[in-house]
Amino acid sequence: MQPPAYIFQRVLGDDWHRLGDVIRRHYSLAAFSGAQVTVSGVMDEVHHAPWVRWILPFGRLAGALVPYTGTGVPIDVHYRCRPDTPHLYWDRVFRFPGRAPFHFRSHMEALQGNEVIEFVRWGIGMRLAVTAEDGALVFRDLGYLWRVAGLRIALPLGLLLGTAYVEERPEDDTHFRMKMVLRHRWFGDVFRYSGRFHLARE
Repeated sequence: MQPPAYIFQRVLGDDWHRLGDVIRRHYSLAAFSGAQVTVSGVMDEVHHAPWVRWILPFGRLAGALVPYTGTGVPIDVHYRCRPDTPHLYWDRVFRFPGRAPFHFRSHMEALQGNEVIEFVRWGIGMRLAVTAEDGALVFRDLGYLWRVAGLRIALPLGLLLGTAYVEERPEDDTHFRMKMVLRHRWFGDVFRYSGRFHLARE
């Protein structure tokens, strides 16, 4: 039997069909295909706690944290697959007024079951459980790791940054909303952003 064509179809199995149509369409990218999709939107809010400025230089080196805050921030998100790997690649382009476009790049690799790892630079990654819930695609943090020399070493970054939750929820055939929050049990919201996106029918 041939594997499912799309990366998240393989991760979710039968639950793939529980996603809203607009969510399935912008993730209908086959591994090893070179396929790509772009969605455009506006972030209602991009926020981080004031104390985070002390760790932002390290986050920028790792390519992991958005260093600015703002409201009404235009954004384009480019999704693509590459012919040489089975992974999914993101380039999130934030356009803060008066600043050069900020690119937040990462890629995602599927594990067993419904788990994935999202990697930024230096092999730093976050394990995530993926589910389909009321039409939405939901990611829940399972911990941080560092991949080096073929090993996956657990990193206690959650003690500082908290736990991540991400969802992409359909609104209609061409729009969806997304939100991401890193929430610490003592410090509250460390990072969060949310916005509305458009996907063309074709």
